[in-house]
Amino acid sequence: MAEDVVAEIVASVLEVRARAGQQVDVGDTLFLLESMKMEIPVLAEESGTIADIKVKVGDVIQAGDTIAVYE
Repeated sequence: MAEDVVAEIVASVLEVRARAGQQVDVGDTLFLLESMKMEIPVLAEESGTIADIKVKVGDVIQAGDTIAVYE
């Protein structure tokens, strides 16, 4: 069952550490975001396989945007 990873804040994407097809565990860092001069890691909330990455470095994302999808 697919599940979305959703942005919680308006931010810029500094790093994309996950890739499609990658197995991740709870607590793995998927992305590093920047908002208001603070770096905010986006951590995996569940174990699984990343099906798709929806953002790239430099993108500005809005709260509620889907940034990745689990398989």
